[in-house]
Amino acid sequence: MTVRGGYNTYGQAIGILMLETAFPRVPGDIGNATTFPFPVLYHTVPGATPNRVADRADPTLIEPFIAGARQLERAGVKAITTSCGFLAIFQQEVAASVSVPVFCSALIQVPMVRRMLKPDQRVGILTANASALTEAHFRGVGWSSDEIPIAVAGLEQEPLFRDSHHHPERHPEVDYEVIEAEVLRGARRLVEASPDIGAIVFECTNLPPHSAAVQRATGRPVFDIVTLTQMVYACIQQRDYEGHQ
Repeated sequence: MTVRGGYNTYGQAIGILMLETAFPRVPGDIGNATTFPFPVLYHTVPGATPNRVADRADPTLIEPFIAGARQLERAGVKAITTSCGFLAIFQQEVAASVSVPVFCSALIQVPMVRRMLKPDQRVGILTANASALTEAHFRGVGWSSDEIPIAVAGLEQEPLFRDSHHHPERHPEVDYEVIEAEVLRGARRLVEASPDIGAIVFECTNLPPHSAAVQRATGRPVFDIVTLTQMVYACIQQRDYEGHQ
């Protein structure tokens, strides 16, 4: 058997562009490598703080993210994602910069989820900050709220979730149960305000540790960055089936 070289390390099919953060990342979070049943390769983008990405959508970060994507591609990954759903706004620029698939945000799933629902149902979006999530983010991943009925709720009013992500120096340790209670409050607000929600998409990549709890609490399917990454991995690393003719 002949094998080909060219990379320093091997086996990491998924590359993840990380923000500069210091808050705890439990299993289920995209920044915890044990979240995935396959190896991943991380690259931290210098200067990409939550404030610059989520609150300001700082356009000067496009080039550093492009540079990071190219570095991951050179390292041999077969697809690239990110650690913040607000990077939907940079989707087109980053995807155009490399030759492997790029999915900057779980919001890219919204049109697919919409097609799964009844005509009178909406897609619910749970985000870290509803006031910062704009039409520009939706259009960045190829759809508009003018075309797809959605309902949005944010967690910006939940103190520990908000402060632990934006001011981790104040919270070197975080009570997981308190965070989950805050996420559940946000999810319940979402479905109580819009009972016609048929499924929920998490914008925030820090929410998947709570996906199962939100599904139990709301009775809705939950789509997040982890489910999307696992789907992409299955597509770029297709399995062989025994017994085929």
